[in-house]
Amino acid sequence: MGEPAAIVLCTLNAKYIHASLGLRYLLANMERHGGADLRARTVLREYTIARAPQAIVDELLALQPAIVGFGVYIWNVAQTTEVLRLLKDARPQIKVVLGGPEVSHEVEQQAIVRLADHVITGWGDVSFPKLCHALLHGPAPLMKVMAGGQPPLEQIALPYAGYSDEDLAHRLLYVEASRGCPFKCEFCLSSLDKTAWAFDLDAFLSEMDALYRRGARHFKFVDRTFNLKVEASVRILQFFLDRLSEDLFVHFEVIPDHLPDRLKEMIARFPPGVLQFEVGIQSFNVEVQQRIARRQDNDKTEANLRWLVAESPAHLHADLIFGLPGETLESFAAGFDRLYALGPQEIQLGLLKRLRGTPIARHTAAHGMVYDPAPPYTVQQTGVVDAATVQRYVRLARYWELVANSGRFARTLPLLLQGASAFAAFLAFSDWLWQRQGETAHLTPEQLVDALHDYLIGERQLEVTQVRQTLLADYLASGARARPVSLREVLPAQGAPLPRSARQRAERQARHAPAATDEALR
Repeated sequence: MGEPAAIVLCTLNAKYIHASLGLRYLLANMERHGGADLRARTVLREYTIARAPQAIVDELLALQPAIVGFGVYIWNVAQTTEVLRLLKDARPQIKVVLGGPEVSHEVEQQAIVRLADHVITGWGDVSFPKLCHALLHGPAPLMKVMAGGQPPLEQIALPYAGYSDEDLAHRLLYVEASRGCPFKCEFCLSSLDKTAWAFDLDAFLSEMDALYRRGARHFKFVDRTFNLKVEASVRILQFFLDRLSEDLFVHFEVIPDHLPDRLKEMIARFPPGVLQFEVGIQSFNVEVQQRIARRQDNDKTEANLRWLVAESPAHLHADLIFGLPGETLESFAAGFDRLYALGPQEIQLGLLKRLRGTPIARHTAAHGMVYDPAPPYTVQQTGVVDAATVQRYVRLARYWELVANSGRFARTLPLLLQGASAFAAFLAFSDWLWQRQGETAHLTPEQLVDALHDYLIGERQLEVTQVRQTLLADYLASGARARPVSLREVLPAQGAPLPRSARQRAERQARHAPAATDEALR
């Protein structure tokens, strides 16, 4: 079996496609802050939350570790707790160290913390290697819970060589040019940061170049504020502009009200299909924004979104959060309508979560906030939104993903949402679809086509030919090959291949643009 691994770095990812950036930071810093001998005997193991806990434990035990470090997050804490319970039952002498955002706050309340030997809250890049050295070589630490030290960024070894060739070929590569956030939005753990700290840009871009030369083409930046410092943003964009390829894809989170002309000029130089911007709007309600300490110029935000949609090649993924303290269904609907009118390709409809340690908790009593006590701690009701309305919204958000964000109904969606309020129109459809289907999962594209057909004709009283031709155009452009009942009379003969859009670089944008997908019908 070879020499046992002294230390195993482990986490349970939500899906295989996700690769843990945090574990790779720890691995990269084992030698610098723990010693060469520790790095040589440290291995990294990633699983998914779908994997059976006993199977994970069996694999970990086979490595004969002295220390196992678990990365704990909101999406894996329940499964990791069970893995830890089984691991300790089988081999209680193994030292278990926890880290990650889920165990960095309110630790005394958590079952997983009670099972562990040590917990490092906050930054672990330097503190974890030092703790491992102490556990293996002494003196043994006396404290169970210890605050992770935050070193200057130049003392942290960058992790990107830890991405394997398999990672580059099959998984999302998470990267960061900076850590932290200067903003104080109370629903976000980054509100606890004092500011944002930038890695040395030359060193960072050198690592990105090494990844690119190894074949990496998908880069997902996890920086909370990519466009905070325009000089750095422009240099990073220029780096990717100099390396354009057919399969290059780069994702950034951007501040919606900060888009100076110099940055616009750089963005405009990219072809379609390369840039994706995640734009956190969260709420357009000024009173709610002030209540949760969210600084956002709504007029600048709207102007910048309008420019990005009309003048830039970027794919926009805009976020809204339902359930913020004091936000009514009506004010959320007004914000949705305002955002929808700007035309982003995707609107992500989120539900407020009370993440451990976030200041949003201070509004609990005053605003009647009730949260699920189990992860992911989603809001169940507020003082102005009852539980039934929250569940109604949850169904709407799921249907919105299937109908709108999927890009399968680019022509049909405007028909569905026409009227005084796009949100009210979709809510009515959502309520109707729930009554018809009784579920929000396992709906095929064909079931959705038939449902939209029946709703638009039967409930909205739209003209039959218009509805069928619109749905037909969407269905053909999607490349689907089954035969919805409502379109059988107008579909091509069985066996004839359905045309697909000839799209490569702008595939995702094309799914949301009727004019682009019309090429499939010519």
